[in-house]
Amino acid sequence: MANLLEVSPSPHSHGEDTTRKLMFGVVIALLPALFASVFYFGTGAVIVTITSIISCLTFEYLIQRFILKKPVSITDGSALVTGLLLAFNLPSNIPIIIIILGSLVAIGVAKMTFGGLGNNPFNPALVGRVFMLLSFPVQMTSWPVPSGFNTGYTDAITGATPLAIMKEGIKNGESISQLMGKIPTTFQMLLGKMGGSMGEVAALALLIGFIYLLYKKIITWHIPVSIIGTVAIFTTILWLINPQSNASPVFHLLSGGLLLGAIFMATDYVTSPMNPKAMILYGCCIGILTVIIRVWGSYPEGVSFAILIMNAFVPLMNVYIKPKRFGEEVQNG
Repeated sequence: MANLLEVSPSPHSHGEDTTRKLMFGVVIALLPALFASVFYFGTGAVIVTITSIISCLTFEYLIQRFILKKPVSITDGSALVTGLLLAFNLPSNIPIIIIILGSLVAIGVAKMTFGGLGNNPFNPALVGRVFMLLSFPVQMTSWPVPSGFNTGYTDAITGATPLAIMKEGIKNGESISQLMGKIPTTFQMLLGKMGGSMGEVAALALLIGFIYLLYKKIITWHIPVSIIGTVAIFTTILWLINPQSNASPVFHLLSGGLLLGAIFMATDYVTSPMNPKAMILYGCCIGILTVIIRVWGSYPEGVSFAILIMNAFVPLMNVYIKPKRFGEEVQNG
């Protein structure tokens, strides 16, 4: 009985990658966007990032050490990534106490309640963000306007995001042509010269991180490309039907948290499907839900909600959408 084999779920292929190596690869991919946010938002971006990371690491350590009484695993990098992604979903002037509460929900509720890394059904950083958005809507929607590296933490000038400007303008009966002068240009959105959360202001920096993740084979193309492609196709159709009431696909792709969500949040190993077919379906559904929320919902952004909704369907996808078994015969006729 002492020699019983321990059977674990697939995949069983052996490789050199470890959790720590993969997580720190994600951190490296996020560095261009982090540098961009510090450049645009200054001290606030630094304070929010450090607070979020330290809070997530601390809560994971305390819960594992004193509540779960299991080996502490904060060195695997997962809590670090959660803290960094949570910070990327926040405005750079949000009060520190709210960041700490959001970190507690992200780690304590969304992750450790289910047993820690590998067991959580929902993306921890997004759960923390949604909790903060519902609990502190004013603070979570007071977006600082990029003012340069010397911007302070509490003296930042706030303004609406491009998505919010577009949403409110269309609601008030303004045409897209009239709204174009109120939103940043395509070039400004590509470089990050616009209001928003820390991680959604620099599309170019996020794309650089995407290329790095693909090059290092930390993620595959299936989820990001299917999300971005679905949003592009859906919004193109709406734009062609009525270009004066629907924003262009380029605007939707470069504004808000679409790229951050598609590249870094939806591709989370634990909460995303395990095979390519399911990944593509998962990404397409996220893209469709994102556009539906943005265009017809009351909230201007929909990426976070779309990813969390589809997180709930991942177990079903893993069960019913499987690759063909090795050696399985194909039934003809």
